[in-house]
Amino acid sequence: MRMVHAARRLRPRSVRAKIVALLMLPVVSLMALWSFAAVTTASTIGDAERAKEVNSELLAPVADFVAAIQAERTAAAAGDAEILTRAQAATDNSAEALLDGVNATSSDAALLNSALPDRLDKLTADTHGLNALRRTKSATQTTYTAYTGIIEDAFAVTGALTGENSTTTASEARVVLELSRAREALAQEQALLAAGGAAGKLTAEQYALFVGAVTVQRGLLKPAVADLRPEHQKAYNTLLESDSYSRLAGIENRVLSAGPGRSAVADGLLKGWDGSANAVLTSLAKAETEAGTAAAAKANPFGWDTLGASGIAVVLGLVGVLLSLLVSVSVGRGLIVELLDLRNSALEVAGRRLPQAMRRLHAGHGVDIDAEAPMRRLAGDELAQVGTALTAVQRAALKAASERAELLSGISGVYVSLARRSQVLLHRQLDILDHLEQRPRDPAELHELYRVDYLATRMRRHSESLLILSGIAPGRGWREPIPLGDTLRAAVAEIEDANRVQIWAAPRVSLHGGSVADVIHLLAELVENAASFSPPSTKVQLRAARMRDGVVIEVEDGGFGMNEDALADANRKLRSEKVDLLDAKQIGLFVVNRLADRQGLRVELRNSPTGGVTAAVLIPENLLRDDMPVHDDEYGHELPTPVPAPSPAPGPAVIPRQRGE
Repeated sequence: MRMVHAARRLRPRSVRAKIVALLMLPVVSLMALWSFAAVTTASTIGDAERAKEVNSELLAPVADFVAAIQAERTAAAAGDAEILTRAQAATDNSAEALLDGVNATSSDAALLNSALPDRLDKLTADTHGLNALRRTKSATQTTYTAYTGIIEDAFAVTGALTGENSTTTASEARVVLELSRAREALAQEQALLAAGGAAGKLTAEQYALFVGAVTVQRGLLKPAVADLRPEHQKAYNTLLESDSYSRLAGIENRVLSAGPGRSAVADGLLKGWDGSANAVLTSLAKAETEAGTAAAAKANPFGWDTLGASGIAVVLGLVGVLLSLLVSVSVGRGLIVELLDLRNSALEVAGRRLPQAMRRLHAGHGVDIDAEAPMRRLAGDELAQVGTALTAVQRAALKAASERAELLSGISGVYVSLARRSQVLLHRQLDILDHLEQRPRDPAELHELYRVDYLATRMRRHSESLLILSGIAPGRGWREPIPLGDTLRAAVAEIEDANRVQIWAAPRVSLHGGSVADVIHLLAELVENAASFSPPSTKVQLRAARMRDGVVIEVEDGGFGMNEDALADANRKLRSEKVDLLDAKQIGLFVVNRLADRQGLRVELRNSPTGGVTAAVLIPENLLRDDMPVHDDEYGHELPTPVPAPSPAPGPAVIPRQRGE
């Protein structure tokens, strides 16, 4: 569940975020692949650079040092002082170059190979111990073993570096190392035969070492050559097919057949050995250098052999990433702009244009549908089609609203016509009743006439309600201000159960004549509503109080009240700017709404402390005139009158009829 909520929180909410996420996913994936290719290519370039440094600082000096030690070992075994001196000088020069390379790479040795620092230390100690080795008067075999140990230590350093010699132009480092060991085996053969020649015989130990060296040399040379790169095999194959190597192999075979003793080093047996051995060693060293250190040194880190297809992949990947970004940004921006325009258009239609058109239609003004919502052509783009569909919906809504407004206008015209006709008849009826009431009559008969007068007055109010809901002002009105008390009694006189209404003493103020008819009508609706929704045995209280902002009139019934939802709905209808004439159950509230809006009154329903409902009406100060100074308390209320005034006896309205009646 938590993962689901987390996924919902991470889900993009806006259209812009969704489009960006949709377009950026393939771009990010492509960038990740390109980054991988770029890192791999950079690693290849770095490996090539590091291989060049390793070759120049360690591998090449180690190879030269090994060749010099091999030559010095052979010279020491032969016992020729002049040749030995030259060999020692060459060894010292190569040892100095080797030490310089070791010092240059000492800080990075552990990064190249964890075993390399110890091996370098051992080889460095060997170079420092050369002078001590040269001064010893040990046996020839001991000297041979010491020199061979130094060479093995050098090969150990080369072996630790074989993983770094990984350029694409050089052969496999392990293969080159095997060829180096094959050359070392041949150098050992030369040293052993030189020692035997100097002594006049080949001892059994020397013979055994010679046999082992020949075996190693032949076991490593030809198989290793087969594993070289094709361009490096050529030099070795030329050497293996040369006369020097053939003579060398023939002498090796004769020595192996002669066995230990004097016959193995006889002058005729070793004829041409030194020349062939030196030629083969020189060729092996050159071929080895070309296959390993020289090839790595000549490698171009940024060349085709190093980069190859990965370089093309990086370049093409970069072009693809840039094109993807360009296309994604272009397409995404265009799509976002179109969607935002579509959203803004829809919001403008829903929030401003359509409501304004509806209000104009509701107010009875015509609306040009083609001007409000011009029809677009149906384009091939889906977003344009959505915009066209929205326009079609807007036109359909305006058409339906216009037809409904025309229907309501027609109904309103019928209401106005019927109401006008009813008013004419009711005015004539009230005039007749007024004349009849003025004649002397029996009290019972006069009482019946008063009842008919009440009914006619209520009928007149209902016809006025039709005019009010149709937006037409009723015909009756007064030119002079009317006291508030008379206004309250006139409102009560327009309901059927006038005896149930208890009118409390009203402030001594008057209403302007132009507002009297609407206030009477509004209060009559509220009082009649209170009498209708309360038990017949209860009283309806009608009170008025002076405030600083005007006069507050309260109509309180003794009913069962209203729940919160019903009360809120009723107050909403009292304050709403729109009147739904199809809601027949709330006609009275809508009439009060229109009257309050026309006169600037404020009407509110609330539950009363006694359990019923109280309707409060605020008449603003601009509709009032003080008949005498009013003494207010500190809160702006008129000092209340503790005893209610008696309700009027049944009879006609107390306000004289004026124009329109």
